[in-house]
Amino acid sequence: MTYKSLTVHLDTSPRASARLSLALKLARTYGAHLNGQFAAFEPNPRDFYVMAGTADYYEAHRRLRAEQRAAIERLFHAELARAQVEGTWLSAEDDPIAAVAQRSRSSDLTVIGQTDLNEPEAYVADHFVESVVLGAGCPVLVIPYTGYFESIGERVLIAWNGSREAARAVHDAIPFISRAAHVTIVATSSTFTSAVSEASCTDLAAMLARHGADTVDIARFDRSASESTGEALLSYAADGGFDLLVMGAYGHARLQETVLGGATRTVLQTMTLPVLMSH
Repeated sequence: MTYKSLTVHLDTSPRASARLSLALKLARTYGAHLNGQFAAFEPNPRDFYVMAGTADYYEAHRRLRAEQRAAIERLFHAELARAQVEGTWLSAEDDPIAAVAQRSRSSDLTVIGQTDLNEPEAYVADHFVESVVLGAGCPVLVIPYTGYFESIGERVLIAWNGSREAARAVHDAIPFISRAAHVTIVATSSTFTSAVSEASCTDLAAMLARHGADTVDIARFDRSASESTGEALLSYAADGGFDLLVMGAYGHARLQETVLGGATRTVLQTMTLPVLMSH
């Protein structure tokens, strides 16, 4: 198993170039084609035609957004050439969530950035990240909005609860896991008995070893009464020096609301390392 078609979401935020660099590194590692999917917030022009002068304001900002898009497109092509990676530039004209999710469905892995509420240029759409994670149909690698990550997948932490989503995430992460120097499995389900948990984790470790994982450990996962599962996972990852967390994404769309599981929501909001999620 490997990744041969990658997609990276690009926008006009300051972190877009770091996301591109990381995606290029992955494309070189796996010999993959890289799609650069540009998708950014586009205001409805009708909202600007209410007061005098707002049409001119909208037009000026439309030109600015076009210039910013052209700049990131030039960067994309220049970095492709420098990295000697094959790639394709794509630009969303309509719904950014639909564009990224649709492109993801013909990709092996999609790279997006964590929501940054303090950076206006990072806003793409309401519930953008969680909607892509739940709707992509492929694994989504979410990159924190702070920090730079020289390595991803050297030390892999798997959050395992025996669910379909967790199993999907593990299988989707096998290209990382098979190259990892160290893999640790932690059982996160409160419904596991100790015997069932140990057997399930042992079976998973054996499967990963057959895929070439050199060192697979099964670790105890204890959390304090005041900690949520998501908080405990991130603390464990930080203490162990892990550079990739693999976990299932739990949630569904309900009317106009995206409803996430507690651990999924916590990790997406407060992540400190790259997280590969599958739904």
